[in-house]
Amino acid sequence: VQLQASGGGSVQPGGSLRLSCAASGFDLVDYATSWFRQAPGKEREWVACISSNDGGTHYEDSVKGRFTISRDNAKNTVYLQMDNLKPEDSANYYCASVRAAFITLTTMRHSHVYPYAGQGTQVTVSS
Repeated sequence: VQLQASGGGSVQPGGSLRLSCAASGFDLVDYATSWFRQAPGKEREWVACISSNDGGTHYEDSVKGRFTISRDNAKNTVYLQMDNLKPEDSANYYCASVRAAFITLTTMRHSHVYPYAGQGTQVTVSS
């Protein structure tokens, strides 16, 4: 069972990046998957979640309208499209999954409920 995150890099403010979270050993369609981020000296922050089955999406307020989380069931991959990036988006981003038919808005924000997590991918936004 493995989650592999990729797609990070360095961009200027206003730029875009697409992060990928590829799963092996389990089917992401049966799992709620979230993206978290952590910047140096700051607490880990929940960014977005896509629910299992119906694929409902949820976002942290600061990224609403700029980030889009999606899932390709055929590729068993979850994506995070990040547009209009800001310097404050700079962080190490990682994905995490939990098998759940239903996950509440409160629960999905807590990284400890996710038994599977990938390594991070660094995103740097600067001019």
